Amino acid sequence: MGYTEVYEAWQKDPEAFWMDAAQAIDWDRPPSKALFDENAPMYEWFSDGMVNACWNAVDRHVEAGRGHQTAVIYDSPVTHTKREIPYFELRNRVANLAGALRAKGVEKGDRVIIYMPMVPEALEAMLACARLGAVHSVVFGGFAAHELAVRIDDAKPKCIIAASCGIEPGRIVHYKPLLDGAIEQASHKPDFCVIFQREQEVAHLEEGRDYNWHGFQYGVQPADCVPVEGNHPAYILYTSGTTGQPKGVVRSTGGHLVALHWTMKNVYNVKPGEVFWAASDVGWVVGHSFICYGPLVHGNTTVVFEGKPVGTPDAGTFWRVIEEHKVKSFFTAPTAFRAVKREDPKGELVREYDLSNLSAVFLAGERADPDTITWAQDQLGVPVIDHWWQTELGYPAVCNPVGIELLPVKLGSPSVPLPGYAMKILDDDGNELPKGELGAVVTPLPLPPGTLQTLWNAEDRFRKSYLEHFPGYYETGDAGYLDDDGYLYIMARTDDVINVAGHRLSTGAMEEVLAAHPDVAECAVIGVADALKGQLPLGFLCLNAGSEKAEADVIRECVAMVRDQIGPVAAFKLACVVDRLPKTRSGKILRATMVKIADGEPFKIPATIDDPAILDEIADALRTLGFAAAD
Repeated sequence: MGYTEVYEAWQKDPEAFWMDAAQAIDWDRPPSKALFDENAPMYEWFSDGMVNACWNAVDRHVEAGRGHQTAVIYDSPVTHTKREIPYFELRNRVANLAGALRAKGVEKGDRVIIYMPMVPEALEAMLACARLGAVHSVVFGGFAAHELAVRIDDAKPKCIIAASCGIEPGRIVHYKPLLDGAIEQASHKPDFCVIFQREQEVAHLEEGRDYNWHGFQYGVQPADCVPVEGNHPAYILYTSGTTGQPKGVVRSTGGHLVALHWTMKNVYNVKPGEVFWAASDVGWVVGHSFICYGPLVHGNTTVVFEGKPVGTPDAGTFWRVIEEHKVKSFFTAPTAFRAVKREDPKGELVREYDLSNLSAVFLAGERADPDTITWAQDQLGVPVIDHWWQTELGYPAVCNPVGIELLPVKLGSPSVPLPGYAMKILDDDGNELPKGELGAVVTPLPLPPGTLQTLWNAEDRFRKSYLEHFPGYYETGDAGYLDDDGYLYIMARTDDVINVAGHRLSTGAMEEVLAAHPDVAECAVIGVADALKGQLPLGFLCLNAGSEKAEADVIRECVAMVRDQIGPVAAFKLACVVDRLPKTRSGKILRATMVKIADGEPFKIPATIDDPAILDEIADALRTLGFAAAD
């Protein structure tokens, strides 16, 4: 069947569609039905089924005779380490760790915080929790002590599993002092901690509380898989940019497994045994869905990459990994490609590698501007697929479904809704807008399997954040429009739609124009306060390596391009050149923080920021433009 037939099959009978998809999962007790709507709008999926995520991700492949297939490829250019872990070895390692956790009292429903870098042991910790029915919460390794403490107090873990350190280009990030500081600050204290000691730094262990990863597991009885209900929480994931009260997305086990298994073939077009690589981190939703659970549940080989798109050692590291490990399908963030493009704008490094095994590239996490997609298509010669989803949703919601049918690519659009979604564009009063008009992106309830079922210990906040503004819909928080073919265009977060003299304008549309300038590697547009027009757009431009054009000329040309392509109504006259943009570790540009700096408002440095020093550079650039930047 093509996309239209698959989508219509879901529309006609969602219950039958998802029950059919559920047959790909091993159930200890099959669910009696897919959707449980007794507590609407708090919908649940496969609630009365019994299942185990670790069994589906690991054990069943061993039992099926595929234990010698590689499950995990670890490639760490920062430590010059590579190794492969077959499924049978992964099962044994996970079962031993789970047995050790169980011996210390970790049981079904207990929470375990995982605070680790991109090493295979991070996946083993996640799977060991799933094996026991414990609820893991991965916190990005290197998060500040205060932010980790907030998450400890919210999740109340029985145990914390951490590494001694993380490794960044040119420096070691000391995890253990951050962990110790967080536990000291937190009101809740874990019963014990397990520390994976890395050879780059051996951390001090607190006697009676901390256990060495290897010694902790010595002599224990391996644990079997514990079946849990379909609606049992698999994990809690705190969304990036969390400030104040934590926002812990809860993913239920049954729907999570069904949706991810369906996605691996129908979206990413990989078969069991093929290599799938998501260049992300286990601290983000991509790491949960498409480094750990999705590929393993589907029987793929997953790549755990500890490095950067540039600098480890150069802008060719992506292509080396793809060639060396025969990657079939590759997932990364647009910001990573922009970094590569900035260092190697002519793609000279791309041509040094054999990428013949690569069939498609997928981009998500930040809006993919058409110029970046075009560059990647030209260099790689494969489809480059922008797709849209969120931490809350857990997997692609709007995408060109390559594994079903490669639809016509429209630059600037992540394409069409997948089964489970029927995107609509509403105005602030909840009225549906005509095609082509910018508004709030929503989708009717119920959300499909695998999406968030609530926020941890915050059901009221869940309802208020996502369900109340537009009753009967899930509010994405994004702004966009639909075209006549049903393709969705995500233009900005709702907060990034600016109002210039009464005209609602998308910062994303302006960024799209700026990114098309041949000397611009990446850019951001924000709305700054203006006494006359309410807001004015302000552009930040990062130039390609080797650009010889004067900065003033680039700015002048960019202003002219926006005026020509969007019109004088945009009132785009302000722009500056900066070396880099402030981003989260997952690659999202911190536009809201930039706005506060420009408007001279106090702001809190986001916990997820990659490098706080960049904010000082942004403030300096703003002062040169005459803004009283906040300190």
